[in-house]
Amino acid sequence: MEVKTLKHTKAEYNILENATVLNNELNWLEAVINVRVALHFNHETIYNDISEISVPDVEHYNTPYTNFIIEHQLSFEERLVLILALMPHLKPALLDLLSTKNKEYDRRFSEFGGIFLEQHSGLIPTAETAMFILAGDNIEKRLHYQYIFQSNFVLLRKSVIKAVSTKDSKPLLSTIWLIANEYLPHVLNGEKFTTTHSTDFPAQLITTSLAWQDLVVSRSTAKGLQEIRDWLTHGHTILNDLDLRKRLKPGYKSLFYGLPGTGKSMAASLLGKSTNQQVYKIDLSMTVSKYIGETEKNLAKVFDEAERHNWILFFDEADSLFGKRTQVNSANDRYGNQEIGYLLQRIEDFSGVVILASNLKDNIDDAFSRRFQSMIEFKMPSVQERYTLWKQSFSKKLPLHEHIDLWRIAEKYQISGGLMMNVIRKCTLEAVTKQQVTIQQENLEKAIKLELQKEGILLS
Repeated sequence: MEVKTLKHTKAEYNILENATVLNNELNWLEAVINVRVALHFNHETIYNDISEISVPDVEHYNTPYTNFIIEHQLSFEERLVLILALMPHLKPALLDLLSTKNKEYDRRFSEFGGIFLEQHSGLIPTAETAMFILAGDNIEKRLHYQYIFQSNFVLLRKSVIKAVSTKDSKPLLSTIWLIANEYLPHVLNGEKFTTTHSTDFPAQLITTSLAWQDLVVSRSTAKGLQEIRDWLTHGHTILNDLDLRKRLKPGYKSLFYGLPGTGKSMAASLLGKSTNQQVYKIDLSMTVSKYIGETEKNLAKVFDEAERHNWILFFDEADSLFGKRTQVNSANDRYGNQEIGYLLQRIEDFSGVVILASNLKDNIDDAFSRRFQSMIEFKMPSVQERYTLWKQSFSKKLPLHEHIDLWRIAEKYQISGGLMMNVIRKCTLEAVTKQQVTIQQENLEKAIKLELQKEGILLS
């Protein structure tokens, strides 16, 4: 009970500290807006410039928001546009001052920027709103701060802010200036950035509850996986600290090949988990679009986000797209090969880790095979590996009957780890349904035989 209380108190403290930081930032933004408006209309104020307003302290706090500011060394102005983009999510009334009308023309002041959206009563800032707060109508300053609204600025480059235009052919500063919804959990709570799988984003986050030590593979496979793990840990040092970036291409490309169920997807997930990197699986069924140009656009989104957030990309069943090249007999064939060529180039240029999975190594096009840093075979588990998998996979709360000879089971049935998991699900479900306290041998072997029959394997 005492431990739970401590954890709860710590969580409350983290929320309180983050709330304190964000409240200080919002109060600072409000003060800056008030001074900017006063200076713009020549109202009385003790300030000659917004830069005279004290910036809130962040050095003595340890929150996701302050860590982001410190990590990227955001300036006074860059911090202003960050908290402005976050403001509608936290304190939308703060921009009410900029909602006032110009009585002479009976409409809002165009220099304030901002738009109103359906189902939201507050003013949503645009890039023009940010520019007004930064520079007012000072042309020299407005030219100086143009860099903030370019794609290479850190907030846009990392997709923290997605400057969205409501209509085509609008001025650059008319774009909406908001923290991206998918980035909010990271900025507010420190959660890793994730994005949603959809038709125009054909990738999804894959995870595992297992740990690295749960991986049961052959010695050669384990050695190959360890090399990738080492690269994920030390690749930055090799390229940058040892000045080898000029000679070595960034990134690491690996082929995982072997029969289904031998652990390729799980190994990819564990590589990410053990090195604190997210793994995104590319959905190849959604990758190739019937609309010319859509494939490149959709894949570009995946690769751009992966570069920004240092994801591992995992192409399962890769031979469906990276297999032997199509003979060019039609315009469709030419375009299909064009799509493959585009994808190969993006993988070639990708600075992170890319893993392609295939049932057979020979299925992969030779033109791409030469570019792999490693090719790792996932073999059917040996008797010893099957025994280890069986032994570690059943619940300790519903164990196997003590008379079951697991070694004999491992010797008798040559099945993959993936099929084993299906067997465990079946016989555990049966035992729970029958309210048994252990799993019986007849139930275990029946489940194994059903799985083998499902795979078209006939037992003698």
